[in-house]
Order: sequence, then C-alpha cells, then structure tokens
Amino acid sequence: MRADRYSPSCCSSLCSGSGLGRAQAIAVALAIILLLIGCNNTEAPVYTTQFPAFGTAIDLSIVGVQRERAVAAAADVERDFLFFEQALYANSSGRMLRINELLASEAPFAAPPSLIPLLTRTQDLYRQSGGLFNPALGRFTRLWGLDRTRPESSQPPGQAAIDALLAVKPTMDDLYLEGIVLQSDNPAVQLDFDAVAAAYAMDVAIDALRAQGVRSALINVGGDLRAIGSRAGRAWRLPVPRASGTGVIGILDVSGDASLFTVSSQRRNFVYQGQTYHSVIDPRTGRPVEDTASATVLYEGDALTAAAAATAIMIAGPDDWPNIAGQMGLRYVLLIDSTGQLQMTPAMAELIQLLDSGAQQIIRTPPKSEPPSTRSDQP
Repeated sequence: MRADRYSPSCCSSLCSGSGLGRAQAIAVALAIILLLIGCNNTEAPVYTTQFPAFGTAIDLSIVGVQRERAVAAAADVERDFLFFEQALYANSSGRMLRINELLASEAPFAAPPSLIPLLTRTQDLYRQSGGLFNPALGRFTRLWGLDRTRPESSQPPGQAAIDALLAVKPTMDDLYLEGIVLQSDNPAVQLDFDAVAAAYAMDVAIDALRAQGVRSALINVGGDLRAIGSRAGRAWRLPVPRASGTGVIGILDVSGDASLFTVSSQRRNFVYQGQTYHSVIDPRTGRPVEDTASATVLYEGDALTAAAAATAIMIAGPDDWPNIAGQMGLRYVLLIDSTGQLQMTPAMAELIQLLDSGAQQIIRTPPKSEPPSTRSDQP
C-alpha cells in the first residue's frame, strides 16, 4: 500500500487567501513576519511517501521540490528498489540463483551489468574489513537455514558440516571479474547480498535523485537510513535502535551525506531450544556471532559502506571492533555487547543523544586516523 503526503512551506498557506481588506491584510502580513521568525527553517516543501520492498516499508522524504517533480522522482526510486529486490534479495531472486549455479561450475560467464559495480565494491569492502564482511558465505547461511526472510526453527547443523565448509573457505577473493566476465575458482562460493542489497538500492536511488536536482532527501528502510542535505535547513534526526530491535536507544542529528546502519541478532533469526541463531555468520567459525547484540555505524557517505562496516563490526565483537573501525576509516561506531554494555568511538559518544543516561558506556578509540566529522553544526 502506498501512502503519500505533501507539506508546502509553512507560510504558503497564509499567503494564498484573496479578497482581504486593508486591516486584514496588514494583520496577515504581521502574522507572516512572526511566523517567519518562528519557523524560518521550515519553508521548503516536504514530500513523503511509503512503499513496500525488501520485506519492509520503505519511507522516502524529498525536501525542497515541488509536488509534481517529487512524485516523479519518488516513482523512479520505487522502481529502483523493486528491481534490486527482485535481482538480489533472498532466495526468491532467480537471477542470484542462476549466478551462483554458474559460479559453482567454475566456468566464465557474462555477469549482469547491474551487478558489476556491487561486485567490485563488495570485494573492496571485504578486503578493508579483513575478510569479516564476506558476501561469499551463502552456503553457510543456507546450511543454517537462514537464507530465507522468515527462517523456520530447526536443529542447528552439526559441527562436521560446518568444518567441511570452513575447510574450503569461500571468500570474495575467489571471484575474478574481467570486464563483464565473471568466474570463480572455488565451487563453494555462493553470493549472498541480503545484508547490503537494500543499502545498494539506497545508493542508486540517491544518485538518481541528485541527477533530478534533489539536494535533500531521506530514505528509511526498516530503521536503516541514507540522508542527503537537510530537512528544510534543520539536521535530520536519525534514531538509533536498541539491540532488542524494539525502541530507540539514542538520536543522532546529522546534515549532509550520511548513512546509518544497524546489524542486530534480532534480524532474520530463529530460536531452537531457547537459543537464538541469527544470520550474521562469523567467517572464522562458520557460526552466528555470539558476543555482540548489535552494531551501529554512521558513515559519511554511501549506505553500502555503512552496511558492510556494521556487519564487520558486529563480527569483530567487543574485543576487536576498534581495529576494524580503524582499518575501514570509521568515525562513528556503537557496539552493544551481549551483556547490554555500550562501547563506542569518542566521536559517536559526542554526537549521540542517549535516551538511557544510566547505560554503562565504554569509550574506545580506533588505532587509525578518522575521516572528517558528520556533525550537523560543522561546515
């Protein structure tokens, strides 16, 4: 179901009246002046819409564009999301099933052009993360029964089956792309882009919006967000979800180009004999991560990097995440461990407005230099 809303500038409705007397006109003019003083940052129109994709509701806000242009731009965004949902997401994607069959054959084949930028970017992110972000682990998620959007409760795989896959070690470095020709020399490679498919769709959509002259917009995919510009001159207020997946633990005020992604043990999981098994698989063990409840990354740029980084941070866990944050050039990181303790970078601690002031916090500094700030009050 689609839901659209268009809010014009805060003063346009006052200016639309006609037939006013002189005294009324003066009064309205004074009211407009006072309103401008009170809401001088809300003059730009805001168009909001919602549509289903990737198993959730996609919320889109476009700022500073007249309704007709905003409606056309939003329609393009929806088409992009539906295309990438069908092309990349879950085991319902016939295209990904076919690609994985061809990769298992070890024979070269022509990759779909729409997939090539994603392949090259995720190979780079795999290397930056020290191999923790690894979309080649599709056989592991299938082994655990976590390759479906709604996994069924079932007995976890035996250690022998896990060890057999660990022995062949499928990685993104087993892929070879030359032009449009793709090949793998490891038949165990099975691509699974579910963790970043929506993020990639966000990035494509934002590029399309910019090409149409949109300078401020926000895309929300189940609590993961990509923002550009501002909301009528004000910072976007981005909520950070709790590790439980219910409620908000804090708020980030951000302007400019930024992406906020959270990876959690509460997403795509099943419970067996009281224990939760989720789809964030540690490539070193072949098992779902145990020590981390959630990882949140605010990245000053594309959503794909933010999504991959959040996955890598969650896998790195409470002990090693600062090293991964340093390798990937991350400034804003929040990790919640399995005990509920909050660990974060100094920049995240400064930016986040925690709603639970009593939460136990540890501030840790990544060992490498960090990129420029995303704070909304900085130029």
